[in-house]
Amino acid sequence: MGSKPKVGPRKKTAAPAPETLALIALFISFSSDSSSFQRRLLYQPNPKLHSEKRVRMSKAAAGGLKGKKKSAVFTIDCTKPVEDKIMDIASLEKFLQERIKVGGKPGALGDVVSVTREKSKISVTADSTFSKRYLKYLTKKYLKKHNVRDWLRVIASNKDHNVYELRYFNIAENEGEEED
Repeated sequence: MGSKPKVGPRKKTAAPAPETLALIALFISFSSDSSSFQRRLLYQPNPKLHSEKRVRMSKAAAGGLKGKKKSAVFTIDCTKPVEDKIMDIASLEKFLQERIKVGGKPGALGDVVSVTREKSKISVTADSTFSKRYLKYLTKKYLKKHNVRDWLRVIASNKDHNVYELRYFNIAENEGEEED
């Protein structure tokens, strides 16, 4: 009789995770179906890991909602053009009230957004998300409509981050350069 080669004891390997075994079984049982179905079954996320992430994210989001909501206040400083009587600040206030969109509808400000005028400054207070860039866009649109866009520009003030200022273009410097 032939002798069998001696084989040493088998090394113990870690058993695959139950999710992996379930995926392999699903893949083998549906191997006769279309390949797109097979590809969908190849990767299924571990529900334990993803549920933990969702819990963490929801706790972080809930933590930000504690307390009062901060309202954003944006200001448009129109002192120079109003002093020179180039523009009427009341018309800019009315324009903003009519054109600011809340929920996709222009003019429906409700309690979410308020536009107020103080001498030569206009303040826009928003309780919900409101873009400073959108306010600049509407101000430029107003200037274009009233044909003063050629002389005035909207600049973000360096002092405060929530203030826009209407300034004149520096035309005098450009004329001096052309004469030379």
